[in-house]
Amino acid sequence: MRTPIIAGNWKMNKTVPETLDLVREIRKLLGETPPNVQIVLCPPFTSLWVAKNGLGRSGFSLGAQNLYHEPKGAFTGEISPVMLAEMVTYVIIGHSERRQYFGETDDSVNRKVKSALAHGLKPIVCVGENLAENEAGKTLEVVGRQVRNGLAGLTAEQMSNVVIAYEPVWAIGTGKAATGPGANAVVAQAIRGPLAEMFGQEVAQATRVQYGGSVTPANIAEFMAQPDLDGALVGGASLKAADFVEIIQVTAEAKA
Repeated sequence: MRTPIIAGNWKMNKTVPETLDLVREIRKLLGETPPNVQIVLCPPFTSLWVAKNGLGRSGFSLGAQNLYHEPKGAFTGEISPVMLAEMVTYVIIGHSERRQYFGETDDSVNRKVKSALAHGLKPIVCVGENLAENEAGKTLEVVGRQVRNGLAGLTAEQMSNVVIAYEPVWAIGTGKAATGPGANAVVAQAIRGPLAEMFGQEVAQATRVQYGGSVTPANIAEFMAQPDLDGALVGGASLKAADFVEIIQVTAEAKA
């Protein structure tokens, strides 16, 4: 049994006071955290500490949106895994926005994944094809390559701490989500397939894979009805407490 994981990626949103307000509202609306769903909040770096204090012992986990692969040094503006390890459990790596706007590659993703694991952090590794690749029928090729290159050199034991997020780039922030069956097919073939080749069938079946890309309360049930989808990496809807809580609750019911 894979425990579903719902992670809210707040991206470049929310000041420190706004972070505390949103954390409190989410906790109030949700009440008791569902025992069968892992919940992760990923606010900006500037809000991690206040979010950590606001969450307390609530059953939520905290994640960062990025890291640099070196533990320290003359890398102005970067945040190291050593700094993050004091505050968070998870870290998002290789999000399509990082790849598109900041030049991240499969190689840099691989270095970050290894660094995160070496410092006790659990990476949420993002993979996904853009619109041109999708329309050209290259989805399985692109996603499979990202999985193989991004996780190259890891051991089967390390994979127990890795989460993968399938995020078709054409669906992120566009309101055009993939279909549940469509996303499930990509995960089964282009993610669990390469995982089985690299680490064995047991690891492939044990690894949690989220869906991300215009996830809303209206479509989360369709995704959570799929056997190979184990939660969601939620963008815009995670900034609205009521929507995020509903996504959590629907997931808990669907995966009960």
